[in-house]
Amino acid sequence: MHVQQILFFDIDGTLLSTGGAGQRAMELALVEEFRIQFPFEGVLTAGRTDRGIADEIFARYALVDTPQERARFMWSYLDRLPSCLQTLPGELLPGVSELLQLLHRDETVHLSLLTGNYEEGAWIKLRHFGIDYLFETGGFGGHHAHRNDVARVALETVRGHLKRDVPNGTACVIGDTPADIQCARAINARAVAVATGMYSFAELQPHHPDYLFLDLSDTATVARSLLQA
Repeated sequence: MHVQQILFFDIDGTLLSTGGAGQRAMELALVEEFRIQFPFEGVLTAGRTDRGIADEIFARYALVDTPQERARFMWSYLDRLPSCLQTLPGELLPGVSELLQLLHRDETVHLSLLTGNYEEGAWIKLRHFGIDYLFETGGFGGHHAHRNDVARVALETVRGHLKRDVPNGTACVIGDTPADIQCARAINARAVAVATGMYSFAELQPHHPDYLFLDLSDTATVARSLLQA
């Protein structure tokens, strides 16, 4: 059946909570490999890409900024991520499993990712929570500091995968930060926000998403909102 809706899901704060495992793994990488103490003091991470976070860390601590050192940072983080996921109390967020299963069964829906995570980090997190098989494509935060650029790459990736254009109004971005709402607008997609991350319902409201939910637990209502062309 012909795909009619493209749904781009953010990961952290939208689909799942790692209990801080991502930031903890990065901290351990910076402390143990780069000898930086308390590396995340004053660094905001919500809604940002891993590339953007790395840019700030490398500039703030005057690290040698070469492709080799960037790769060392990334792999040092990724090597530590699985054990941090095991030891910290993460969870799938309310309604996520039911919603994804419902959407996955719909042949008119293509499920994709739009996340600030390094691609390898995204799949590590999804595999840990048993939902990786539900997604085929995505835009990831390893190469772009700005989420709008990740959104454009995600859209092009889906176009290539489906071998056709994605008309305006058939794509939707689901996320938990103002940056998710903004990047939806950058690709002429609808924006569905959920207050299960760092931002409250009241904090997300002024950014005017098309729909705003406290969580994704009302499966039928959320699904209708996502699939409304």
